[in-house]
Amino acid sequence: MPTEPGILAFHERCEAFYPADAVGASIEQQRQWYDALCAEFDAESPERLTQCDERVEGRIPVRHYRPAVVTTETRIFYIHGGGFVVGSLQSHDAICAELAHGTRAELVSVDYRLAPEHAWPAAFDDCCAVLRSLLADGRPLVVVGDSAGGNLAAGVVLKAKAEGLSGIVGQVLIYPGLGGDLVSGSYAEMAGAPGLSTADVAYYREVLKAPSDDAFAHPLKARDFSGLPPAYITAAHFDPLRDDARAYAARLAEAGVDVTFREEPQMIHAWLRARHMSSGAGEGFRRLIDGVARLVGSD
Repeated sequence: MPTEPGILAFHERCEAFYPADAVGASIEQQRQWYDALCAEFDAESPERLTQCDERVEGRIPVRHYRPAVVTTETRIFYIHGGGFVVGSLQSHDAICAELAHGTRAELVSVDYRLAPEHAWPAAFDDCCAVLRSLLADGRPLVVVGDSAGGNLAAGVVLKAKAEGLSGIVGQVLIYPGLGGDLVSGSYAEMAGAPGLSTADVAYYREVLKAPSDDAFAHPLKARDFSGLPPAYITAAHFDPLRDDARAYAARLAEAGVDVTFREEPQMIHAWLRARHMSSGAGEGFRRLIDGVARLVGSD
């Protein structure tokens, strides 16, 4: 368990809305709890930041964020977390707004289809479709994702490389799940960590129903990491997904990719939401903004 008072208070506050055994409830109940949790941690949008919703291909909802000051033509493509089961444009709205404001870059978030109603590869296909639409106008792009969104972000970047798509100038993975083996390393050491357990990870994988040998679904199984865009990867120490982030950063570095890796020593999974009540999460979020700003060229 971490010892920082702020993150412990955050965890206690979360469990009042989203119990530790939430995955045992119905999908409808999980989403109701998660929406209430996200509303609890909502925050005011930065001054003069504007938003606009639209649909890609007439069906995939996206939200555009434009901060008051924009200093780069590079955009951010944000893919939210939630175990592929929960989450929406609204669940990560405040995080996206603050990230756009802090990096002085336009940001687009996606509301991909959720499991179990839409198993693999529905979410991945939606993210790929939005990625292609954003790259079509020739503007550079940094792909960012947290948790399940970090998985999707890494996967779509691998897919773009396989298809020869150009224009992705960075990837940012925030406590991502990338296909570790569930029985060793942090999956064993942090099996009962606060906020996310190894059993929860197994549940989300089962619900998603992605083939175990698909490297786009399990990016650690990719064979070639060379030529991928520069990366900023951040992990939480008290998180079963921690070693996925460590291993992916190492694989990228071994392939000659420019990687910045940061492990938050007192953080638990989903610490982004604690950025205004935990000193460690606040520092992690500031470092994240700096890392993204460097990749979009606004630092």
